[in-house]
Amino acid sequence: MKTFALLPLVGALLLAGCATALPELPAQPAPPVQFKEAARWTTAAPAEAQDRGEWWKAFADPQLDALVRRAGEANTSVAEAAARLAQARSLVRAANADRLPQVGLGASVDRAAGANSVAGPAPFALYQAGVQLAYEPDLFGRATGRRDVASLDAQAREALLQSTRLAVQAETAQTYLVLRALDVEQALVRETVDAYAGTLRLTQRRYQAGDVAELDVVRAQTEVAATEADGLAIARQRATVEHALAVLVGEPASEFTVPVADWTTALPVIPAGVPATVLARRPDVAAAQSSLLAAQARVGVAQAAWFPSLSLTAEGGFASPALGDLLRWSARAWSVEALLSLPIFDGGRRQAGVESAQAQLDAALASYRGQVLVAFREVEDQLSALRLLHEQSLAQGRAVDAARRATTLSDTRYRNGLVSQLELLDARRSELRNRREALQVRSAEFQATVVLVKALGGSWDAAPRQGEGRARTELAVKGRG
Repeated sequence: MKTFALLPLVGALLLAGCATALPELPAQPAPPVQFKEAARWTTAAPAEAQDRGEWWKAFADPQLDALVRRAGEANTSVAEAAARLAQARSLVRAANADRLPQVGLGASVDRAAGANSVAGPAPFALYQAGVQLAYEPDLFGRATGRRDVASLDAQAREALLQSTRLAVQAETAQTYLVLRALDVEQALVRETVDAYAGTLRLTQRRYQAGDVAELDVVRAQTEVAATEADGLAIARQRATVEHALAVLVGEPASEFTVPVADWTTALPVIPAGVPATVLARRPDVAAAQSSLLAAQARVGVAQAAWFPSLSLTAEGGFASPALGDLLRWSARAWSVEALLSLPIFDGGRRQAGVESAQAQLDAALASYRGQVLVAFREVEDQLSALRLLHEQSLAQGRAVDAARRATTLSDTRYRNGLVSQLELLDARRSELRNRREALQVRSAEFQATVVLVKALGGSWDAAPRQGEGRARTELAVKGRG
């Protein structure tokens, strides 16, 4: 009889040996041997959970450093991601708790009556107090699978927190750099307004002397007013950008201000030695990978529902029909129970669970593959953008030099009465347009650099370098282990 009593447990153990293995993941997009825009390579070790590093210090701007630090402390998106990580970690602890014995204290009082009761038809009370112990052996990996799923979800949340921090840092840097570019553009427009005002005063004197017609005065007044309007439009745009920066650093827009200052920010240069293995450092790719592995583990948990469950319970304490005798030694009682359960028919619920988990795995696989491809594209986009922007900056610089020389010559000739006012105004407009376009190209270089650092996953060491008339900083590409 004892041998027959153990047969269900032996059968369950045999079923465990036949458990379906987790589905294998298909091959993912292999990293390219090199990016099209780079020539040499270094190695970057995976570091998805590490801090992204103080990459913004490569811009050598104390104001930017302070703003990024404030954003890291008070940004609401970072706070929300941190809270979600804390929630995921609590679920890991809960999943680990399911694998341990559960112990509790209990007390109860029952009052019953009936023809079949011990005391007959008269009502009676039964008082009980004791300790309960419950444990479910993890024979088929259910609890372990749930623990693994929770751990992978927590890893994904941790990577998402790093990704959110990196995104907030990058957006703060980009917004600040836009603000500084607007400051320079506003100063440039004011300088042009002063030049137009000087031309207007000269034209008014010549008009009073009878050397020019009133039309020349009106033209000069038009240029002054139109350029002043441009300056006001830039001021309005700057106010909007400043308010956006306030939200990033977690402060009310009405209490936040960034004083106008010279744009002395250094332009970092990402060297050609950028490794394709940098994808292992990107926190968003790491998050997608953890989510994929969690989806794979969920398939195993769903498959484990086909196998029996074994529950062990034990209880010891006291039971007595009289409350005064409850704690007497003679009232002691205990019980031990083992329950082996194997569902036979559930209307297709378990199969539906497996199919749902498999569908989630397919979706996570497609999401991960898409994230990898996007990462490749973002790096290539910014590498090519920086190369072309550098060439555009050189060409635009030559255009600015020529336009500035043309304005100087036209101003001298106009003062000497050799050319008309139209030629001078046209030269000034051309100079202003070219200088503003040069500023836009320089601003685009800063923006592309920030986006490239973000695409690379941040966390790059910086070494200063001088170059081409303004301070630059070379980001030495060395992976942090």
